[in-house]
Amino acid sequence: MLGKDGPGLSASTIGRLKEVWLDEHKRWNERDLSARRYAYMWADGIHLQARLEDDAQCILVIIGATLEGRKELLGLIDGTRESAHDWRALLLDLRRRGLSLAPQIAVADGALGFWKALGEVWPKTREQRCWVHKTANVLNKLPKSQQPKAKRALQEIWMAETKAEATTAFDAFIETYVVKYDKAAECLEKDREALLAFYDFPAEHWKHLRTTNPIESTFATVRHRTIRSKGCLSNKTALAMVFKLVDGAQKSWRRLDGHHQLPKIIQGVKFIDGLEIAAGTAAPQAQAAAA
Repeated sequence: MLGKDGPGLSASTIGRLKEVWLDEHKRWNERDLSARRYAYMWADGIHLQARLEDDAQCILVIIGATLEGRKELLGLIDGTRESAHDWRALLLDLRRRGLSLAPQIAVADGALGFWKALGEVWPKTREQRCWVHKTANVLNKLPKSQQPKAKRALQEIWMAETKAEATTAFDAFIETYVVKYDKAAECLEKDREALLAFYDFPAEHWKHLRTTNPIESTFATVRHRTIRSKGCLSNKTALAMVFKLVDGAQKSWRRLDGHHQLPKIIQGVKFIDGLEIAAGTAAPQAQAAAA
């Protein structure tokens, strides 16, 4: 965390730094959010290598996209196996501190706890499943000999130019694998709507919305540090440490492409297949058919 000048610091110096980090995390965790607005949200949990005192097993993280297109660490809490109770506690805390306007869409893996909590706290927020996680889940239900071909077939879905083309590729995958590999087909089919939600948002944002990569890339840094923590950490220390690691990482996070589109999302402008639909005009498919 401290870079090349870190080695050689005394225990007392480390102790003072830790107190500063604990105080910074406390102030951040109590900050007012009433003036903030986030168009998108990514959520995931990181399972710590270090053992915590009260047996918490993971830290839940939420990243939000501001209307200026900047990704910010929005929420962070310790939890037990990404349960609905813990996710609900985090979302309710954000709402109590002023984040009353829900994000337009949330991106996460298939953890049922998060989706259950989201539906209770912000029921109007759209759901987008992470394609990286879903691809891994589907492939795990296939023999290795079938995985390369199946992976290409899955890519044809999320790389399609339109939702109609994606639906066609989706149906083709199900039809191809349902007879011999019904569990793989079922794994994909059950999240159909949530996997294709990104088509109703600006095309410039698709690559940001299809995965939880904004969090996953940061988790690598957190795992690299926490795996070296020997013994048992207190929850306060673990949270402060992860907060400082993510806070440092977010300084290098890229701004969303097409960030000028974000205010339109908040204003209720409709997008179909990534293209803006002006009020009173037909969808792109209808325009093409008329032509």
